[in-house]
Order: sequence, then structure tokens, then C-alpha cells
Amino acid sequence: MMLTTEELKKEIRRMCDEKDAIILAHYYTIGDIQDIADFVGDSLALARKAAETDAKVMVMCGVHFMAETCKLLSPDKIVLCPDLAAGCSLADSCKAEDLKKFKEEHPGYQVISYVNTTAAVKALTDVVVTSGNAKKVVDQLPKDAKLIFGPDYNLGNYINEVTGRKMLLWNGGCHVHERFSVSKILELKQQYPDAVVMAHLECKAPVLAAAEVKGSTATMLNYAQQSDKKQFIVATEAGILHEMQRTCPDKEFIPVPPEISESGLECSCNECNYMKLNTLEKVYNCLKTMSPQIEVDAEIAEQAVKPINRMLELS
Repeated sequence: MMLTTEELKKEIRRMCDEKDAIILAHYYTIGDIQDIADFVGDSLALARKAAETDAKVMVMCGVHFMAETCKLLSPDKIVLCPDLAAGCSLADSCKAEDLKKFKEEHPGYQVISYVNTTAAVKALTDVVVTSGNAKKVVDQLPKDAKLIFGPDYNLGNYINEVTGRKMLLWNGGCHVHERFSVSKILELKQQYPDAVVMAHLECKAPVLAAAEVKGSTATMLNYAQQSDKKQFIVATEAGILHEMQRTCPDKEFIPVPPEISESGLECSCNECNYMKLNTLEKVYNCLKTMSPQIEVDAEIAEQAVKPINRMLELS
């Protein structure tokens, strides 16, 4: 018998109580997932929560690398991933074997890896960063340090610009944020002249140049909550609009559409197909069967957790 949405939500919460489980959800997941989560946040906030929770089980509703990060920070906990196919185009753009070769070609360089990477890449990394803390972490490294930054080229380029660094940049990108364009923002700005333009740091430089607020999802959310403005044009994955609207019901949030969608047709918002693989049914099933569970090779885990802990210390 098929359960209704409300029945699924009730059963999920019942099983969480029964199994001492918490649900962590990224801002880019669907609204129904965010509504039943114990904690909703960006990558940095989710990592912090994973490191400090007392729960025996974590259900990570996001993408695969986030579930890996939870397991690295809490190796004694059971970490469930509702759909193992929930990958990340940015993580896919930097393979561990390619980074290893690049490091060998640049001796003496420290590696700064964006959190959107696999555990194997993190194991080759000196310090991990998120879009929310990248500048803060880089600012604390020696001025003469030779640095490799990857895999997000746009974020690395922005950090170089605001810190005066000359980090070597990996040429990777997020398939969602790469699709935003200045022309779409300008069209919306004509339509909503009083709106504040906000853009994620994974967007290309021209898009960031057109934005008044640049930062992580958490930065944009906090700005919207504290601002006196009533309209916001938002250039990031459209899932964040659920939390923005929930916490700011009297304000209007306008998603920037992609230049061209993956189907080749224009659409009204820009979504991550990987994040949207998380559904209530899959959360229900993974709690019911306690699978699929995330495991990380012990040797890789031992190395991969070090740059994450260093990030948490520096931020």
C-alpha cells in the first residue's frame, strides 16, 4: 500500500525516534525533505553537525561526498545515503589519480580542496574549504605559500581576486552554477528594478560581477533574513528558495533561470538533478532497511579526515 506524503513524513520521524537517527538535509534538496529534517544547512554547517551529533545514525540528504564527509567525521556512526547515485558534477571534475599527478608536477605546493570532492581527493589535500569559509582559511595561510586550489575554478578565481593570492586553479565547475548568465540577470533586473541580486561563489566571474551579494547559500540566506529589502534575485540552486521563503514569508525570491536547460529548453529555475534524487520514499526505505550505508576505506579515511578537521579548526 502506497503511503501518502503526510504518512511518509510521520513514519520517517517515528523511525528516527526508534533508531536514534537524525536527518541532515542540504538547502538544495526538495522542500518536503527539508521539512522533515532535524537540521538543514550548507556544506560547512552540515559538516559541523556531523562532527558533533550524539545520534547513532545519520541520514545525509544531499549528495554522496556529503555522506562521505559525515562518515569521516563520525566513523563510529551509521551514515545512510538515500540514493548512492546522488553524485556531484564538481566532485567528478577532479579525480584522485589526476590530482596526484598534478601534485607530483608541482612539488612544494599545498593543496586546498573544496568540500565538493571525494574522500580519495581529500586524502591528497592539506586543507578543505567551503564557499562559506574559503577566504577565511586562505587568509590564515602563509603569504608566501604555494597553493593549488580545486576543483571549482570560479570559486578559486574569486578567492584569488579578494585575497591577492595567485593560487594555481583546477579547471572544474558545477553544472548548475555554470548555467547562469548575466543576460538572464539583467532581464530580471529590468523586471524587478528594486530587487537585490545574490549569487553563489561557484558562478562565473561576469555573474558575480553583476551581483550585489556574493557568497555561500548560508550567506545569501542570512542577508535576506536581515535585509530591509523585499525582493531578491537569486543565482544559485533553486532549492534554497524553500528556506528563504519559509523564514522570510513577507519577501519575494526570484530564481535566475539557466541560460539553456539540460533539455535544451528554457525553464524558470536552475536545479541540481543529483540533489533532487533525495525523496521521502527513499528516506523512508533507507531507514526501514538501514541501507545503503556509507563506508570509506580505512587508509583513505585516516588521511581524508585531517584536512577536514583542519578546516573546522581554522573556521
